[in-house]
Amino acid sequence: MLRVKINNIEFLVNSNLSVLEACQFVGIHIPRFCYHETLSIAGNCRMCLVEIEKSPKPVASCALPLSNNLSIFTDSPLVKKARENVLESLLLNHPLDCPICDQGGECDLQDQTKIFGGDYSRYYSNKRIVESKPYGALIKTIMTRCIHCTRCVRFSEEIAGTSSFGTFNRGKNTEIGPYVLNIFDSEISGNVVDLCPVGALTFKPYAFKARPWELKYYESVDCTSSLCTPILINVKESDIVRIQPKMDLQLNNSLISDKIRFVYDSVKKNRIQQVFKKNHDKGFSIETWFTFNNKISALIKEKKKITFLINENLDFESTQLLKSFESTHIRVINTSSFSSQYKNSYDQLYCRNTESIYKKIKTCFLLSTNLKIETTLLNTKLRLKYNKNAFNTISTGSFHKSNYPIKFINLSTQNTINLFEGKFANSIKFVENINVLLVIGSAFKNKITKSLNLISLFKKICPTGLIIDNQIYPNSVGFDFLGINGLVNKTIMSTDFFFCINLEDTTKIRKLLFKKNFFWFNTHGSSVAVHANFIVPTLTFFEVENTYLNLDGIKRKSQKVLSGLKDSQSVIYILRTIKKIIIDHSKSFITTCNNNFLNKIDNNNKFKFKPILSFIDNKFDFVFNCPNKNILENFYNDSILTKNSVILSKRAQEKQKNAHNIF
Repeated sequence: MLRVKINNIEFLVNSNLSVLEACQFVGIHIPRFCYHETLSIAGNCRMCLVEIEKSPKPVASCALPLSNNLSIFTDSPLVKKARENVLESLLLNHPLDCPICDQGGECDLQDQTKIFGGDYSRYYSNKRIVESKPYGALIKTIMTRCIHCTRCVRFSEEIAGTSSFGTFNRGKNTEIGPYVLNIFDSEISGNVVDLCPVGALTFKPYAFKARPWELKYYESVDCTSSLCTPILINVKESDIVRIQPKMDLQLNNSLISDKIRFVYDSVKKNRIQQVFKKNHDKGFSIETWFTFNNKISALIKEKKKITFLINENLDFESTQLLKSFESTHIRVINTSSFSSQYKNSYDQLYCRNTESIYKKIKTCFLLSTNLKIETTLLNTKLRLKYNKNAFNTISTGSFHKSNYPIKFINLSTQNTINLFEGKFANSIKFVENINVLLVIGSAFKNKITKSLNLISLFKKICPTGLIIDNQIYPNSVGFDFLGINGLVNKTIMSTDFFFCINLEDTTKIRKLLFKKNFFWFNTHGSSVAVHANFIVPTLTFFEVENTYLNLDGIKRKSQKVLSGLKDSQSVIYILRTIKKIIIDHSKSFITTCNNNFLNKIDNNNKFKFKPILSFIDNKFDFVFNCPNKNILENFYNDSILTKNSVILSKRAQEKQKNAHNIF
């Protein structure tokens, strides 16, 4: 602890802080443009100048470390005049286009000018004009507004791991832009707009849509990622116009992926708006919910064998209710991975705190996973870890691009286990460090027995190591906790009707449902839906409150921000109706669920897991039996919502062109 004096008041603060951080800690705000908590120190905007006793001139507080008995003045006449001069120099070439700027009302330059700026200008020459740079379909640039704070440059290099932004020329000719004209190729590119303190970088889809004072703000969570990070949804009238991250530096959360940031336009695209029934002439007729309920009642009365096909995007309450359906005639199957799954939750050997990767980890093993696409924010955490303390990353999956160095080795599942068992000459190099992180992908987990052997073996070799079970979907942990079985060939052959709830239109699903009787419950239409006996509309996570268990085992709840379509119902409402029909016909069909799993949450909002494992025979033809490689997906079109987003479709096309050097 150090004793410092700020504005003639003594404080005790930590010794590892800068002057700006110390003032912020005691509640004194110091204006800044270039400084940001998640980026390195630049010290080039000079807005955070303070006066230090016995110093001949003001100093930049963001770059000055504390020393004992330091006397600091933040509101002296010298400091006020220095800030006024800095703002005057920044406004020399800044255009006066606040009325048409999308940053208006949220602009740091506006705020600082109102508080610290002068009331007149002494500059009468022509202002400089800078050519705007092309950064793709998401980011709009007006570089004449740029004040050269270099936040975007540091974000691009330190967090995104690309060279899309840079500083070139000198003096009054300084510009910010790409060295080679190209799109900003990053899955978290939208966060650079949040960092920009002026209107130089804004969102193209948000351009001229709304002003901040016209918006309503709703707190929700990212339901496209397994981490379920908090977000802020901006709504104007009855439309979502923008999605932003909810800043929480204590949880190290200030970033969101482009997927959740721009998926909102799919809410009104290609939606299923009414209940449809397939006729004998292969056409469809509009039906009522009463007709649909009668059809369900007839199936239950005839004792048809029904299988509910669901994926890990389904919320926890609906999954728990479905679990209570299971009986001789009704089964619930997880289609996110066509393999057997753990029952009744989760192995206690897994780490459920992704923040622990910031500990003294020296080596990271990636088994059949591409974190950059599958879990973008977890990959960003590893990138930040690499920046602070370089560590070795080894991947046993297929080669893929990453934003930090990775050593790739092509090994099968058995050879991976042999590597950890020490049967190779270089095995000692891979496990010589006691601080090791092991990230297991979905392709490796499909081979249950071998993956468990590796997990137990890893814990014996590295008892202090961390194991992260990489999940892609928001409720994957909830599925493991409830013990939803995987799909096997025997289930397919013995099923009379499939109830498909929120499934994706994939090749595997098409093969599975070919010439089968099935009901399609979904928010959007697809090529599979036109072959269903019934098409039933449901609600998106923007239109209903849902609960999920994220990758850290923490309960996250999405909020209702929009009103659903007239004839659409939430999945939980539909399932409760089906349950009532089942109970009315035969109480022997269902096994009631006596335990409310959501009540097993402790005061820290986390689940307490108990390892209960069981397996079923896996003979399904679609199991990934190739060597230990990950399944690559298109990051921007991997779900039913993202596939119907025009913004993300344009971004996916740009990325594909960029990969082939066409852009």
